[in-house]
Amino acid sequence: MRISVIGGSTVTDEHYDSAREVGRELARRGHEMVCGGRTGVMEAACRGAQEHGGHTIGILASNNREDANPYVDTTIVTGIGNARNALVVLNGDAAIAIDGNTGTLSEIALALDYGRPVAGLDTHRVDSVSGIEHVDTPTAAVDYVERLAGP
Repeated sequence: MRISVIGGSTVTDEHYDSAREVGRELARRGHEMVCGGRTGVMEAACRGAQEHGGHTIGILASNNREDANPYVDTTIVTGIGNARNALVVLNGDAAIAIDGNTGTLSEIALALDYGRPVAGLDTHRVDSVSGIEHVDTPTAAVDYVERLAGP
């Protein structure tokens, strides 16, 4: 499977570590990872995935490949700004959201609109919106998306 990992571009050490563990867990289980390709959650998840032989795809908002974090294997430039959020979630079978701000919130909404399962790890809670499974650990996040999006 290919899993979208979404989250903040600036994060605490705790969120960085969680994202890195999500990336590791995805790679251990043989999944590809797609993200926005920049810093914070995206960098940490890519780093964790690479540490365990996983393949990472970064879909950049800019038109410059050099903007990708050093742990992105395949860089896709778009030059379309935050509109690339739709491409990030459309290219995954499910999404894992970690922390984040309004960009992450938009990606969560898009993922739900496109019928992608979403696991939330210390991210937005919107009481009137169903479909986000809030979990406590990186392993639980990967378990959830595998269960709902798996073959």
